[in-house]
Amino acid sequence: MNPFVFACIAPHGGEIIPELKGINPDRMAVTRENMEKLGNYMSQARPDCIVVLTPHGTRIKGIFSISDSEKMMGSWEENDGFYGMEKLVERDLAKIIEDEANKNGILASTINYGTSSGPISCLPLDWGAIVPLRFMPDVPIVVITSPRELSFDDHLKFGQSLRNAVAQYSGRVGLIASCDWAHTHDEKGPYGFSPAAKELDEQAVKFIKTNELEKMAEFESSFIEAAKPDGIWQTMILAGAIHPDERHVEFLSYENPTYFGLICAGYFTNEKIQS
Repeated sequence: MNPFVFACIAPHGGEIIPELKGINPDRMAVTRENMEKLGNYMSQARPDCIVVLTPHGTRIKGIFSISDSEKMMGSWEENDGFYGMEKLVERDLAKIIEDEANKNGILASTINYGTSSGPISCLPLDWGAIVPLRFMPDVPIVVITSPRELSFDDHLKFGQSLRNAVAQYSGRVGLIASCDWAHTHDEKGPYGFSPAAKELDEQAVKFIKTNELEKMAEFESSFIEAAKPDGIWQTMILAGAIHPDERHVEFLSYENPTYFGLICAGYFTNEKIQS
């Protein structure tokens, strides 16, 4: 049985946040609207906490890092706008996730900063978490950053450990795989242009729609390097955490209004899609 009350693949471009949309509100408007929908779905699922899988948090080489501070705090600035956020951390779940991963031979560690507890125990909250959490219910979180040095198979196995950990936890848990896709759609972008961007994003959309997430692990490393996605690793964790026959997906949207691709998709605990 799927242990998550709701899960989603959600993007983290800063302009998605309404407070940061600037003078071009139509850019990312489709994604923004569907992020509101994902947030509504998560609220309807009534999670006690949310696990966020981000590519941009505190990276530890070769180890899955799991937030275990008293709180997390961060902000993002774009288009002359500012958005800040502070969240409590669900430390009990963080420790269960660490123990379960290590028991299964996966290198994972909880991380903290400052003091063991209290207000000074505070880790930075990255934009990969801030953007999707802007649309979600205000509940405690656990933020997990994956190491790209480990294989996609290791990410699937970590997802399986995450599943086992959530099954042991007494509360209701939501899951966000924070993913942007190919970053080489525009020659004026920071990573330049590659035709691989369009091809990779088209395949990612197909695999999400057809519930074949694991096939992304078959992409050649040169193809990934040319397209420069940052979503495959978190998607592999989600794939390991939720079995294929439990993934009742609602694909909401794909767009690439700038140099990188944006996908919104929700995963439900049963086949009925909530409205």
